[in-house]
Parts: sequence; structure tokens; C-alpha cells
Amino acid sequence: MRKLKFYLIGLLPSLLIVFFILNKKGASCSGYLPNSRVIAETLSKEFTYSEEFKTQMQNLKIDENFLKDSILQKGEINFDRSKAQQEPCPQYLLVSPEKNSKYEITFEKCKNEAKFLTLKKL
Repeated sequence: MRKLKFYLIGLLPSLLIVFFILNKKGASCSGYLPNSRVIAETLSKEFTYSEEFKTQMQNLKIDENFLKDSILQKGEINFDRSKAQQEPCPQYLLVSPEKNSKYEITFEKCKNEAKFLTLKKL
């Protein structure tokens, strides 16, 4: 029992120190989940839009900044309806925001670009 007390006395402050250091640097562990990885990789690529997507963006009065900052960041990839194994460019269906969805986006994530195909307001 004594060893456990000494272990906990050292462990708890160490965890707090590590938490504050990582938090200050902006590090997070959420980037390891499949949803987060797909969105992060998509945001790092050049965006191209299909004509249908451009038209819908104009109709819904959505600009590229809103698309990146709000829709993609708060979205959830529906892997059941996506074609993640498609070659050469996997196709994904993103629903945003996760709860009380407003938008549904279909896009392809290629090596150098992310091509947005369809945009629907739900």
C-alpha cells in the first residue's frame, strides 16, 4: 500500500505537468482518429470545385472561408456511405455539423487536391 501511495504522489503531478505543456503547445490527441485525419488531410490540399458545387455555394451564399472554418472543421465523415478505398482518389461524404446537420458534402481527396463534387443543404 505504501508503494502505491508513492507511485500516485509522483504520477499525478507528472500528468498535470505533461497536460499543461501539451496544452500550451496546442497539441491534441484527436488527430489520430480516422475522421480527424481525413479532414486534416483535406484541409492541407488545394481545393477545386465542380460546377454543381460552385453553383450551390453561390445559391447558399457560402464562401471558401466558411467552408473550411465551419463546415469542414465541425463535420463528421460518414464512412458507411463513403468510398474510402476508391483508387486513385477516395470519395468521402461529410455531414456538418455532427449534430443537427445542415450540410452534406461529397468530395474526393486526391494526392495534390481535394475536389468538391456536391453540396446539399439538409
